[in-house]
Amino acid sequence: MTLTIRKILTLREIAYGEPGHAVARPIIRVVGMAVIANPFAGRVESALEPLFEAGAAIGERLMPDLLALLGERPVVAYGKAAIVGVGGEAEHGHACIHPMLGRPIRALIGGGKALIPSNVKVGAVGVPVDLPIGHKDDPWSRDHFDTITVCVGDAPRPDEIVIAVALADGGRPWPRTGSPQR
Repeated sequence: MTLTIRKILTLREIAYGEPGHAVARPIIRVVGMAVIANPFAGRVESALEPLFEAGAAIGERLMPDLLALLGERPVVAYGKAAIVGVGGEAEHGHACIHPMLGRPIRALIGGGKALIPSNVKVGAVGVPVDLPIGHKDDPWSRDHFDTITVCVGDAPRPDEIVIAVALADGGRPWPRTGSPQR
């Protein structure tokens, strides 16, 4: 299968605090989104391996740009999501983000012990997705449980998939829920 990318978007968010509370060090979150053709839209297929490979290729393509947007700051948290156009099925998004997308993410950030939080949905053009974010090494770090809501104004078309990856150099700007006792 030839991977067809229609567009790539990147976003850099800098959180300086919460209402009424400034933080000592701003938190930077970056997101890369790739809009790709869904070769399985409109048909039933049991073998989705080409989408596994598409996920890996998108990870390799997005990660250098995302790391550049973070600058010299270390990656502390990450997440991934997919939006499948209405001609496809949720499993197409899962095939893009689960089997192989994590490898290029972990390779370029120097590891990551925790599962990469994820979300997949089927939706129409312009639908937002809540992209979950969690600590890359400590899955129980409540301070890093977060989401960033993203969308692409003209995607996914019925025969497309949006694949999104998020990186952050910290948790929420002013967390107050504490860490669990283990």
